[in-house]
Amino acid sequence: MKKILLIQPTIYSDDNQLIKRNKLYFVGLTMPLLAALTPADWQVEICIETIEEIPFDTDAAVIGIGSMGHSLRRGIEIAEQFKKRGKIVIFGGLMASLLPERTKLSCDAVVIGDAEDVWSEILKDVDNGQLKEYYKKPLSKLTYPLPKYELITNKRIGDFLPVQAGRGCPNACDFCSIYYVYKQQYLKRDIPEVIRDIKHIKSLGFKKFLLIDDNIIADRSYMKSLCKEIKKEKMKWMSQCAIDIARDDELLNTVADSGCTTLSFGLESLNENNLEKINKAWCKVDDYEFLIKKIHNVGIDVASEMMVGLENDTRENLFATVDFVIKNQIEVPKFYIVTPIPGTKYFDQAQASGIIMDSNIERFSPSKAVIKTNNFSPEKLTEIFWDMYYETYTISNILKRIVFHRRFLRHPLRGCFNLGVNLVYRKNIKKGVAPIII
Repeated sequence: MKKILLIQPTIYSDDNQLIKRNKLYFVGLTMPLLAALTPADWQVEICIETIEEIPFDTDAAVIGIGSMGHSLRRGIEIAEQFKKRGKIVIFGGLMASLLPERTKLSCDAVVIGDAEDVWSEILKDVDNGQLKEYYKKPLSKLTYPLPKYELITNKRIGDFLPVQAGRGCPNACDFCSIYYVYKQQYLKRDIPEVIRDIKHIKSLGFKKFLLIDDNIIADRSYMKSLCKEIKKEKMKWMSQCAIDIARDDELLNTVADSGCTTLSFGLESLNENNLEKINKAWCKVDDYEFLIKKIHNVGIDVASEMMVGLENDTRENLFATVDFVIKNQIEVPKFYIVTPIPGTKYFDQAQASGIIMDSNIERFSPSKAVIKTNNFSPEKLTEIFWDMYYETYTISNILKRIVFHRRFLRHPLRGCFNLGVNLVYRKNIKKGVAPIII
């Protein structure tokens, strides 16, 4: 039988070491989905490098490599190693889609954008010895077979699996690569198809799932209908969306009632001028505290993502961000140094203004600055970034955010889980590894 090995690469730490974990909680959906799209006369294996070693001696003739986030550098290295061994290498994912010409130098074919409508064509071309350099076919409808979760459930993963309802986002933030792939398009799967996946995950013994949509409130009517069906399954779930969900009381309560335990929000900055500069002025900083309180009041924990190194950032306002996180008892706060991603408007602006200090895109990292701002050199910005993490994740501040409030008594098991996550983050931060892959 023909064989293909699908690889999800890890990333490098800032001291140039591969990041490895004993267990990976947030696993991707791409590889189980590609496995389901693969014709039956192919055998599929999956390798998640963060928790496994790459089997470079594999007997698979074809290697498929993904490139989410900052894993492109490692993915290219893996591709080059397999090319030396005479393998056919196919590369895809968000970063490969944004940098197809660079990626093609290390592989045989690049999938640009979504793979659903080209995957069978690619494997047919492999069979016929007619593999093309690039494959691109935008989706008109988001639908796919049941992902082959069984190919990852025997690995060292957490207690939940990924599910997707929609893809894309109607917003147009300058820094966001999702916008530059989907151009404000939001594709939705039929609700019965989504519930099919959730039921299957439940049948595998899991009681939780991660809804990996980019913005679950992109279509509010659809989300309300979906939540009514999710509720019937009695599953707990997590996701991410715009904080504007808290402006719609009916939607917020419907989401909470369906079993949602945690939502992640890209708050980005507490400086309105910064938000305006990155085309995210629809976020209102003055409302953040009120909206977070509403989310907490319906029993949903808050994860936040904040950017470090926007144009108007000062040391004072960045540490005000730390104070904000602690005051509002945000359970899982994360910070990211502003990274100019090729293909985005922010990258073009940063390049034109000459603020990018390192031209090697493969070295870009969310925990090591490559830009200078009005107030900081890259080195100083990186130093402040780590100082913010150290302060946020002191033992006393972890306890203030997680334990010392009534929500901990209402949901003690969830509180203990969040406490454990924070302690793991603290341990990694002290080692100089930002909480990016968990």
